[in-house]
Formats: sequence, C-alpha cells, structure tokens
Amino acid sequence: MICYRCHHLAAAAGGTLCAQCAATPAPTAPPVAAVPGAFLRSPVGLGRATAVLLGLVAVADLFAIGADVVMYNVSGDLVDGAVGDAVSRRADRADALYSAAGIAQTAAMLACMVVYLCWFYRVRVNAEVFEPYGHQKKRGWAIGGWFTPVVNLWFPRRITLDIWDASGPPGARRSHGLVNAWWALWIISILAERSGFSAYRRADTAQELYSAVPQVLFADVTDMAAALLAILVVLRLTRMQHEKALRGAVPPAVAV
Repeated sequence: MICYRCHHLAAAAGGTLCAQCAATPAPTAPPVAAVPGAFLRSPVGLGRATAVLLGLVAVADLFAIGADVVMYNVSGDLVDGAVGDAVSRRADRADALYSAAGIAQTAAMLACMVVYLCWFYRVRVNAEVFEPYGHQKKRGWAIGGWFTPVVNLWFPRRITLDIWDASGPPGARRSHGLVNAWWALWIISILAERSGFSAYRRADTAQELYSAVPQVLFADVTDMAAALLAILVVLRLTRMQHEKALRGAVPPAVAV
C-alpha cells in the first residue's frame, strides 16, 4: 500500500505511512489552513461540459480527416498527370473542405480550452483540499503550465497525476496508465501537427502536397485519439472527486 501522506513511498507493514513520513510529525494545522483559498467545489458540471467539448474536438478532427483524404486523392491524381475541368473542380472542393476543417478545428479547440482550463483548475484546488501535501507544483501552474514553453511538455501531466492520486481513496494506488496514454498521444499530436502544417505550407507542387498531406492526416488522427482519451480522463477524475466528496473525505469546514 502506498503512503497516505506523500503518495510516493510504500507504507510500512501494518500502517498507512512510509518510514520517512512516520518519522516526520504531521502539521498540526487543519488542511484548509495549509492551503488558503482552497475550497471544495463540485467538478461535475464543468467535467460534463469539458467532455462534451472534447467530443466536439474529436468530431472536428474526424471532419479534418475526411478533408485530408479528399486532398490526398486529388493531389495524387494531379501527380499522375490528370487534367481537365473535373479535376479542377475536385481540387477546388478539396481546398474548400480543407479550409473549413481548419476553421472547425480551431473553433472547437478554443472553446474546449477555455472550459477545460476552468475544470482543470477546479479539480486542482479540490485536490489540495483532499490532500494538501501531495503536490509537486504550485496551484498557478495548473493554468500557466499549459502556456509556458518547454515545461508545458511535462508540467500538466505531473499536475494531473498529483490530482489523480489525491482524488483516489486514502491508501489506494490507482494506475496512471490512462493519463500516460492520453499525454503521450497529446504530445505526439502536437509535434505531428507542427511538422505537417510546416510541410503543407511549404508545398508548391502537386508532388510536395501529396507528400505533405499524410503528415497532416497523421496529426489529425492522433489528435482525435488524444481527445477521446482526454474525455475518459476528465470523466474518471470528475467521478473520483465526486465520490470522494460524497464519502465525506474532507474536513466539514471546507466542504462547500
């Protein structure tokens, strides 16, 4: 069993604390005093809204995948030397679909980002109420960690794992597999998107376009998969916090 206080080391046999935590006196102040401004608030409404918007992101990605396939087929015909009005009309249609898909993805991502960050900050504060001493990053990084270059490659994952551990039942160690899978796909999709967009923007010939589109297609597929896994993460974490609050696992003074 993992240590109830630090959530990192194994608890001593027959106890709930590891040897290190057992040798360190616990703070005498109540949890709310250790984390000023931390109040428990229900994440259910925001969690459901976030899941819906993540679903919208996945739908926009699916639309983009269809546009990628159309563009790939048309550019392939152009590479093969196809000419005529029919090919020109298909090329124009592919361009229109591609532009519409880009607009849909951007709109869905912006709307989702706003709601997701509100949800993420709420569950981060709730996690401080559940477990004030098990967080490696300060509360502000729940927002800033997503926008700070370089550290945004791992800070949000670390914060998510701390929230995950704090939101589970005391003494129970939950698998991080779902969070790790989501984060891996998210990072892959970001890198693939940058590479694909750069290749597509530089394409001046049908052959270059034909070579660039598969990169964009891969980015859209991985982004859709990441969005679907993110839905599972959001719903699971929201349920964990809701169930823990219902069990009365927080001081009455901070349950609002």
